[in-house]
Amino acid sequence: MDRLIYTAMTGASGTMSRQASVAHNLANVTTQGYRAEEHRLRAVQVMTHNRTPAALPTRAFAVDASTHNDFSEGALNYTGGQYDVAVKGKGWFALALPDGGEAYTRAGSFETSENGILQTHTGIPVQGDGGPITIPPDSRVSIERDGTISTVPQNGAQNVVTVVGRLKLVNPPETDLLRGPDGYFRMGGGNEAEQDDSVKIASGYIENSNVNPVEQMVAMISLSRQFEMQMRMITTAEANDRAATQILARQ
Repeated sequence: MDRLIYTAMTGASGTMSRQASVAHNLANVTTQGYRAEEHRLRAVQVMTHNRTPAALPTRAFAVDASTHNDFSEGALNYTGGQYDVAVKGKGWFALALPDGGEAYTRAGSFETSENGILQTHTGIPVQGDGGPITIPPDSRVSIERDGTISTVPQNGAQNVVTVVGRLKLVNPPETDLLRGPDGYFRMGGGNEAEQDDSVKIASGYIENSNVNPVEQMVAMISLSRQFEMQMRMITTAEANDRAATQILARQ
């Protein structure tokens, strides 16, 4: 009886967390470079609080063991924008955070600030191989496959090509990446990933979210049925307990 109640109760709670995760994925179907997440549950025995902990064999929790990130690639969408870039294959763009650290993203739809600094739409500077990258005014920009950014002045001598910097492209182990509350990924322990020259990009493209809306809708329906089943199990356990109490009361 204990195992039934504890497993159903905590399983229902975990299912609600997974439903929230699926809803979050569906809300980001059109978010550039978004990586789908999934909560995974596992069974854990309940331990006593004595100095010599022991498991209670009749009780088990279903706990949210980990959050799995789907790092598969999203489809590339051609835009033709001079500041739009997408990573081809494995790899990430590095961003220079205000606290001095780095964050990593696959969303490559960039723009320039009023001071000419290459940044995201939220105002976070894009990290270059020597720090943030500044684009001269009135210039035509070209971004090469290796992340090198060149400019040509639109006025005056238009045959002068100037290299203003190179995007910092990294490819750290996916197991070392942690998703932050802002949606960007970071290295565990506050470390920074090294430049990886093997990472290549496509200029004029952006990467779409890797969320499959059909799969997520099917998952939402499945989770709703699981939640209903777990609640039914709790109701059944209550009915069994009431019947057992009545039988014992007659003795």
